[in-house]
Amino acid sequence: NDNTGTYYFDDVRTASFSPTNVVEEIGTIIPTEFSLQQNYPNPFNPSTQIKFSVPQTSNVKVIVTDLLGREVATIVNDNLAAGNYSVNFKASELSSGIYFYTLITDNFKQSKKMILMK
Repeated sequence: NDNTGTYYFDDVRTASFSPTNVVEEIGTIIPTEFSLQQNYPNPFNPSTQIKFSVPQTSNVKVIVTDLLGREVATIVNDNLAAGNYSVNFKASELSSGIYFYTLITDNFKQSKKMILMK
């Protein structure tokens, strides 16, 4: 399943990622640094919440890779304003196992491990 698509913005700064992911800005406090939080719940089935912070407008990509480093999903791929964001990742098309999700911007890259248990 290819999770690439297009964002659609409305007037409350919520970005809908077609076909399945919604990136939502959380709160109004502007973060001072890039950060990627541990997904919750973890282990998960079939979906999990991933939160990240962007201190300045940036090209933001969040990808999921398998243990061999193969990209299996693109959760976010857009230019986002400074803020704190949350996205619900639905992994119903993936097999049980260990995966890594990575936040990639022009100035920052961080990965975390998550476990899908079916």
